[in-house]
Amino acid sequence: MSRIGKKPVVIPKGVTVQVAPGSIAVKGTKGERKLAVRPEVNVAVEGTNVVVSASDEERKTRALQGTTRALIANMIEGVSKGYEKKLEIAGVGYEAALEGKVLVLKLGFNRPVRFNVPGTVTVEVPNPTTLLVKGIDNQQVGTVAAAIRKLRKPEPYKGKGIKYSDEVIKRKAGKAFASGGAA
Repeated sequence: MSRIGKKPVVIPKGVTVQVAPGSIAVKGTKGERKLAVRPEVNVAVEGTNVVVSASDEERKTRALQGTTRALIANMIEGVSKGYEKKLEIAGVGYEAALEGKVLVLKLGFNRPVRFNVPGTVTVEVPNPTTLLVKGIDNQQVGTVAAAIRKLRKPEPYKGKGIKYSDEVIKRKAGKAFASGGAA
């Protein structure tokens, strides 16, 4: 049985949930999100909770029940609190600046890298070595943060590059001086 799918999702104050056949809409202070619901899964609002139930006990249906419940919980959290990923830039001369909706990154290449920020998220640059990616869609925030990180992944020898703030880079020793051996 899907244990996650059976848990009701609590609707916080300031968030409205509307269930229509085949879809669910969530509106909050940060924005509005919609989700198409599979026909095998039933969604209902009971008081201040959203309850997701499966139409039968097949394995695929129970998996869809848990997935739908998790997506609805993420939507509610996104429109009420929002999501945020923090990225840090390490390296001499490595920095970021924001020009409108274009993120300009100096990452040690021969020219700055320009990254167009999609309209679904916002990017803030509190200081030249810190980036904040914010939005109401957890998947979009993660995708944009991963795309920015991919521009210059952190390398293990000097630790230069873009990394998540909670990411730990395993450092490697460089070339050691070979002693005693004749080449």
